[in-house]
Amino acid sequence: MKIARRIRIYGVVQGVGFRPFVFRIAKRLGLSGWVRNGESGVEIHVEGDAGVIQKFIQEITARPPVSAKITNLEIKDAAIQGASGFEIFTSTRHDRPTVHIPADLAVCSACLSELFDPGNRRRLYPYINCTDCGPRYTVIERLPYDRPYTTMRAWPMCPACSAEYHEPMDRRFHAQPTACPECGPHYYVRWQEGEIHGDEKAIEKTAELLRSGRIVAIKGLGGYHLACDAKNEEAVRELRRRKRRGEKPFALMVKDIDTARTLIDISAEEEELLTSSARPIVLARARRLLPGVAPDNSDLGVMLPYTPLHHLLFHFGAPDVLVMTSANRSSEPIVYQDEDALKSLQGIADAWLIGERPIARRVDDSVVRVSAFGPAVLRRARGYAPLPVAQLPSDRPILAVGADLKNTVTLVVNGKAIMSQHLGDLDRYEAYTAFEQTVYDLLSMYDVPLEETIVAYDLHPDYRSTAFAHRLETYKHLGIQHHRAHVASVLAERNALEKQVIGVAFDGTGFGDDGAIWGGELFVGSATKGLERCGHLRYAMLPGGDAAARMPLQALAGFFVDELELAMNVGKWLSLPERFFTALKMVEKRLRTFPTTSVGRLFDAAAALLGFTGVISFEGQAAIWLEHLARTAPLEKIYPFPWDGKELDYRPLLKEMVEDRLNGKDVAIIARAFHRSVAEGVFNSVRSLGATYGVDTVVLSGGVFQNSLLLADLKELFLKSDMHVWIGEGVPSNDGGISLGQVALVTATHSMY
Repeated sequence: MKIARRIRIYGVVQGVGFRPFVFRIAKRLGLSGWVRNGESGVEIHVEGDAGVIQKFIQEITARPPVSAKITNLEIKDAAIQGASGFEIFTSTRHDRPTVHIPADLAVCSACLSELFDPGNRRRLYPYINCTDCGPRYTVIERLPYDRPYTTMRAWPMCPACSAEYHEPMDRRFHAQPTACPECGPHYYVRWQEGEIHGDEKAIEKTAELLRSGRIVAIKGLGGYHLACDAKNEEAVRELRRRKRRGEKPFALMVKDIDTARTLIDISAEEEELLTSSARPIVLARARRLLPGVAPDNSDLGVMLPYTPLHHLLFHFGAPDVLVMTSANRSSEPIVYQDEDALKSLQGIADAWLIGERPIARRVDDSVVRVSAFGPAVLRRARGYAPLPVAQLPSDRPILAVGADLKNTVTLVVNGKAIMSQHLGDLDRYEAYTAFEQTVYDLLSMYDVPLEETIVAYDLHPDYRSTAFAHRLETYKHLGIQHHRAHVASVLAERNALEKQVIGVAFDGTGFGDDGAIWGGELFVGSATKGLERCGHLRYAMLPGGDAAARMPLQALAGFFVDELELAMNVGKWLSLPERFFTALKMVEKRLRTFPTTSVGRLFDAAAALLGFTGVISFEGQAAIWLEHLARTAPLEKIYPFPWDGKELDYRPLLKEMVEDRLNGKDVAIIARAFHRSVAEGVFNSVRSLGATYGVDTVVLSGGVFQNSLLLADLKELFLKSDMHVWIGEGVPSNDGGISLGQVALVTATHSMY
């Protein structure tokens, strides 16, 4: 007996070839009806025998397209419409969209085969793509995801591309960015001697420039990269000088996985990340160090080619290992518009490889690593954003504006938490502008009116994001404490807002309930019932406030607040620079000093004690240097880092480090002992709180827990207990996860709104 069903499919189901996938199954099974994109996902009307329809549904859910992700399925009885065949209808838009915007996808193997096939009409065409790969988020201007709403609307399809686009059995059936050399955009190169147009000639010239040691700005999916030969020490040094990069590591792009193996140790998990459709930068242990690429760092950040253009560069002879870093001056957001690239990169780039297809929004490369607790995203951007990161219990829209460092924003629509790409540090004008644009971009994309929206922000009164939030005319403003947001981000990602946990939030800076600078916090509770501060690092002092985050010597002085005479002697014995003694006087007189529990600053202090006495050129540099140093030595001892039920006391730890330092012990051995001692302190305090409150799950969050050596030590310790450890996985544990924690705490504790 013929019946009809109306099916709604939610998740990542637009822009990933889902409609043609459904169409082909329906045609093969002899069913009639239609499929279309809607505001919330894909809608299907199907008519036929009940058993065949059931098989149809099973096939859809069992083997969806490789880049699709079904999160929910609704099936309802429907009236028979008498459809004579199965069709793909045009998209509908009657209400606020809630569909997941697809992330950009690396070029697929089928397109790569065509790219280098002498007989294919798209041979060597840098914009080749299909329904399984290519740009998505970086070309979408509004929903639903159809060509007229993308940056490809300026290029009408030629008859051959149109035929593929409308042929249900073709791989490019309804592939919105599809194009070819006859009808699509192209690349050209511009340098001092002029311009070269034509894809092959332009890319070949770029490869030649890279081989000769030049620095080239290359337009990619989400913005421009600055590229040079990573094995050319002079070119790398010049790029660092022109970019004002300081000592911050450069990312590398390698020709293939075999080349990657010559640079880094690659586990099975790391290979899976490297070759995934997201194609992130993967941080892994270096097998060899390239001069100037990652100073004082035992890791390298490596990625594989992810656009046809990248593959063509290597095909035409570009060096097999390229520095591929965001095109900007230090700390500014990635450049993504052509005119801006030509203007702002003057004096940095020797040449520009420019693609004609506009970029809808800037999106940086994602950064991931595999720690002792598994893969974790450190910077969430291309390949991951803006896919939803959590499902939250909220019918009202919520906008969270995050923190000022490593900013992201999160928008909750119909309970789906949609996190933006990494936006950067808001103390830079360009990054702040990108932040504002992204907020309004997300609100516009999902038709969310501010007057209906709860806006969450950090409690820090001087944050630019907080000031921005207060200027918005919204339904309600809610301030969320920074470190509770760190813990809540992990709970939200795991859909565990009601779970009782011990939350450990260790980072550099966050505004505390008492007005102090927190950063070494232990909480007990849940997102729904509240996270009570039950412990913290013993208070130290920060001479100069934020300046201590840039000057590890100042941080060191602040941790000797109770031992000023000892500190003075240490400074003399170690011949520390005058800045240290000036900071000690500030601490003694309480002049421009601020109380802090920051574990991030404790790591800076330890680094300064062991020899890092300069000014840091990027966030976390001193701690990275300390970890690199520690990795070169065996574990010989553990320093005391006692927990008294309320405080972790750093004084015995530092005193014994000072004693070893003055006795001439190898600084690498001291650094290794410091890491293990911090891990022991965390483990002992968490185990004590677990016994007191009857809690067996611990959440580790905050930038300090990006330290892979610290995590390895913690993993070893917690294996001896019956406690479960959760860390951020798809959402950064650093401040990039704060916006998710903010919306999680709003939905968990303010349901009455």
